Amino acid sequence: MILAVILGIGGYVFLQQHPQDQSVNENTTITKIDWWTMFHHDLSHTGYSTSVGPKTNQTLWRFQTGNSIEYCTPAVVNGVVFVGSQDRRFYALNAATGAEIWHFVANYSIKSSAAIANGIVYFGSNDNNVYALNAENGNKTWNFQTGNTVYSSPVVVNGVVYVGSNDHNLYALNAETGAKIWSYETSNAIWSSPAFVNNVIYVTSYDYVYALNAEKGTKLWSFKPQDSIYSSPTVVNNVVYFGSNDGNVYALNAVTGNKIWNYSTGDYVESSPAVVNNVVYIGSDNGNVYALNATSGDRLWVFATGSKVDSSPAVADGVVYVGSCDSNVYALNATTGERIWSYKTGSDIESFPSISNGVMYICSNDGYVYAFG
Repeated sequence: MILAVILGIGGYVFLQQHPQDQSVNENTTITKIDWWTMFHHDLSHTGYSTSVGPKTNQTLWRFQTGNSIEYCTPAVVNGVVFVGSQDRRFYALNAATGAEIWHFVANYSIKSSAAIANGIVYFGSNDNNVYALNAENGNKTWNFQTGNTVYSSPVVVNGVVYVGSNDHNLYALNAETGAKIWSYETSNAIWSSPAFVNNVIYVTSYDYVYALNAEKGTKLWSFKPQDSIYSSPTVVNNVVYFGSNDGNVYALNAVTGNKIWNYSTGDYVESSPAVVNNVVYIGSDNGNVYALNATSGDRLWVFATGSKVDSSPAVADGVVYVGSCDSNVYALNATTGERIWSYKTGSDIESFPSISNGVMYICSNDGYVYAFG
């Protein structure tokens, strides 16, 4: 089944590039498709794909779930799209056609984005559980119950699942069995997805940014902005980038936690940053999408949408893709910020785009999964 899906997509194949090595020509056709395997693409959460992306707003397909899709990013692996919905279902869809392959029913709604590793799909649910499903048939491999809802999107590395919960804990779980390896209690709920770089886990709770030893779960440092945090951290070139509801985008030294710079947008920053070629792309509740110099924090350009931008941008082939609560998906020139195209869905877009094999996938609160390409 999976082989047929891969052949059905056809088109391009691209290098799966190391997330911090962005020197390879994005248009080089080689031997490996750059799948989008987790929240914001990779363990560093760069939001960058070596794939090309759609240059027009033509929809390839759309798939209707039974309720809104708030924050989930579609993961795309081996020609299959994996995504959850507020209808309590987690779906596997044919990436070429949008046809349903299977679905799994949780006990409550799903806002967590999935991570796929070694044929297993990992995600959280508002029923307090972290789930591991067989990617081919949707059968449950295990579940781990936390003390509260799980909005956090897992990362999986070296046989360990790292995921946060609104019970204030970050968990390290055995990827095969779901057994707890360690947990670290933060000072508040964890909505964000942890990033993993150089054996360090970076995660934001509602009020702090933490750096933890990935093997032991011990704290290396923490940083407190002036207001709450929904944004997930992105870690590139030993710098941690994130947004805060104090209106700022921050850059911290990844080793020490010391602030390098901050940029004020004047409103909440719930969006998570994409960092590509020394540029930070991020949205704000003031309705703007920003491009900032990653070294200095200087503004390079700003693009105004019609409402707040909680969606986290994704970048491919010189184009920034992002959703807005004005119901539109936008494709922007990554260098100038000029609009290339937009597409109006039926409701707010708080989901984050993913790009793989020439197609961009995103969800809307109208309950649809959209594929552009």
